Amino acid sequence: MDDMNANFPDGLLGALAADAVSMPVHWYYDRSALVRDYGFVDRYLAPKSPHADSILWRSSYVPLNERGNILREQAQYWGQRGVHYHQFLAAGENTLNFQLALELFRMVREAGKYDPAVWLDHYIDFMLTPGKHRDTYLEEYHRGFFTNLARGKKPGACGVDDVHIGGLAQVPALISAVGAGHPGLIELVETHVSLTHKNRDVIRAAICLARIHAALAAGSPLRDAILEHASDSISAKKITKWITEEDGVVVGRILSPACYIQDAFPASLYLAWKYAGDFSGGIIANANVGGDNCHRGAVVGSLLGVANGVPARWSEGLVG
Repeated sequence: MDDMNANFPDGLLGALAADAVSMPVHWYYDRSALVRDYGFVDRYLAPKSPHADSILWRSSYVPLNERGNILREQAQYWGQRGVHYHQFLAAGENTLNFQLALELFRMVREAGKYDPAVWLDHYIDFMLTPGKHRDTYLEEYHRGFFTNLARGKKPGACGVDDVHIGGLAQVPALISAVGAGHPGLIELVETHVSLTHKNRDVIRAAICLARIHAALAAGSPLRDAILEHASDSISAKKITKWITEEDGVVVGRILSPACYIQDAFPASLYLAWKYAGDFSGGIIANANVGGDNCHRGAVVGSLLGVANGVPARWSEGLVG
């Protein structure tokens, strides 16, 4: 990453680091295959092919016209077995949703304010411009958004009812750009997430994450902030029951490691709570339990980053 990362707030750096360390083992559900292919993941690694748990062969997307043509050169890999979702990324490189988070952060910082219409124009241009990124997989919300755009809908009306935790990927970037103490933070976060994710549970989780960040900025300890502002998702009673279990049991058997917000958000909060004083331990644990670890990283990495700072080995290894 360029030297601008020295000026990135720890909340954003933490999210980027958590995504990048998880990237090679993103969406591994067979942990024995994860260990066989990568060992214990405690550093940035490049993805390997084939991906043992890839279901990209079951995914399809056919653009209605050029306004929906977001796969471009990656389209040839869809429908094939074993294809790694992030096959062309380098060690320490971020997945698409977090590359977009960087775009958002830089845009807001340069403009000095957040404008949803300006962001939508930027998002559309980024996704439709060849060569802007090298990621193979594009989440459902991108496909839904650009299908609606191709049908002639206005950008502000193109969002879809998507229930995945990927909807939180840009939240730490927006908070980092405007500041966790911004008086209109909750409204900004709700507005932004609603542009692409018109799902009540995803929006509620985004607001919850913003409130925890605001509490941290006001001096609240991380564990207290989580229990105070995320009581609908996690509780001291549940944590007391779970804390004696291994991470792979809590995020794997008790809570699904998959991308659906109803389990993915509590799983993220649990890992942030358990590793409240250990940034590296938290993002490493998140990576090694597999599933949708990249997008859980938006929560785990950003909260642990704010609470502890981000060690240089993680920030210096990121690839822009």
